[in-house]
Amino acid sequence: MYRPRESERDALREEIVTLLRTYSVRAQHVGQAFAHRHGLHHTDLQALIAVMHAEGRGAPLTPGRLGEELGLSSGATTAAIDRLERAGHLRRSRESADRRVVHLRYGEPGMALAQDFFGPLGGRTDAVMASFTDAELDTVRRFLAGMDDALADHHREVRAQP
Repeated sequence: MYRPRESERDALREEIVTLLRTYSVRAQHVGQAFAHRHGLHHTDLQALIAVMHAEGRGAPLTPGRLGEELGLSSGATTAAIDRLERAGHLRRSRESADRRVVHLRYGEPGMALAQDFFGPLGGRTDAVMASFTDAELDTVRRFLAGMDDALADHHREVRAQP
C-alpha cells in the first residue's frame, strides 16, 4: 500500500523502496542469466546461494537445513543436490565424528564458474563502495540488515499461513 508523500522524508522513503525493488529485480535477472548459462534450475541457483552464504558464515548446511531454508521437500532437496553435485557446483562432505552427518560445500568447478561470471560485478560493486566512508557503509549495512530481517519475518509469517 502506497502512502501519500506528505514530506521530503516520505518522498525519500518511497525512492528507497523503489530502488530496493529495482535492485532485487536486477539481481534476480543476473542470477537467472548465470543459471541459464550453466543449465541450472531456479531452485539450484537458490541452493547454491544458500550453500555459499552458509560456508561464508562458517556454518555449512546439511541437506535437511538446505531444504528448510528453501522450503523444499526432502525428495526435491535431494534432487537439487544431486544435480548440483553432478555439475560440480557443490559436494557432499562428512566432517563430523558422526559419519551420518553430511555437509554441503561449494565445489571448486562451480566456484570457478561463479568467479568468472560474477567477478566483473564484484569490481563494479567495489567501485561503488569505495565512494562511501566507513561510517556511511556501516549505516547502509545496518539499514539493509534491518530490511532483510523485516523481509525474513514477513516471509516466515506468510509461509506459516494456510
